[in-house]
Amino acid sequence: MRMPQVARVLLLGILICLIPAASFAGVAISVSIAPPVIPVYVQPPCPQPGYIWSPGYWAYGPDGYYWVPGAWAPPPYAGALWTPGYWGFSGGVYLWHAGYWGPHVGFYGGINYGFGYFGFGYVGGEWRGGIFHYNTAVTRVNTTVIRNVYVNKTVIVNRTVVNNRSSFNGPGGVRYSARPEERIAERDRHMEATRFQQQHEQTARSNRSAYFNNNHGHPANLAVNRPLAEERHTSPAAARNVPRPPAASVPRPESRQSPRPTAPTRQSEVRPRPTPQHERTPQSQRGPERKQEHKG
Repeated sequence: MRMPQVARVLLLGILICLIPAASFAGVAISVSIAPPVIPVYVQPPCPQPGYIWSPGYWAYGPDGYYWVPGAWAPPPYAGALWTPGYWGFSGGVYLWHAGYWGPHVGFYGGINYGFGYFGFGYVGGEWRGGIFHYNTAVTRVNTTVIRNVYVNKTVIVNRTVVNNRSSFNGPGGVRYSARPEERIAERDRHMEATRFQQQHEQTARSNRSAYFNNNHGHPANLAVNRPLAEERHTSPAAARNVPRPPAASVPRPESRQSPRPTAPTRQSEVRPRPTPQHERTPQSQRGPERKQEHKG
């Protein structure tokens, strides 16, 4: 009877060792203990245009759950939106589903992360003509620096998902199933978290005060004021639709600006050809010369 229990402990140890490499690689972590509730905190104002809020979440490390602070993250390309990761209960364990970048916000378990992530979609801002605009009704921005703002308070009244601060989807947590538009968003071309987002998680993982065992659900560092570093990529849609230059736009060696010396025109063949003196005289001038000779 002890052997299966020992095997489960060894398997859990192996999963913990694989966490650093697999945190952002889809469903990669399974835990038998539910994650803590989402703490309440104040969002720092967006420092400059173009950044998108990445909400804080509970990750799992060698000593249990630890809090990854919320942060302003630059999108990897214009038009990208962040879908947060979430914990889901299935098969008797809690599975971590990693977040990703894409043209639409997909399913994140119905978790109410706040600041525009109320469980369904994202209402903290939107892209307009390649420029990100912020909804100041739910998002804090530095209006002295950021001018691309609007106010939409209806998203606060008409929240599609009302729940407590549960941080997982399933029995005992949030009971919410993906909508059709969220399923469609899952088929988009996604990009995993940038390396700066991954470094941000690793920094929290090495911070002893971030672990639930030490802070009891009240981390000292709930959100960071300094935004994450920028990492730019080409949009997946733009990469598929890069037009090739037409063949006519590429200059060829035989164009008029640079004629080939080995292929002269007919005029160049006539002009340099050596001929007797009387053949070089135009026909219109040889006629009068013959008449003068006849008179003499």
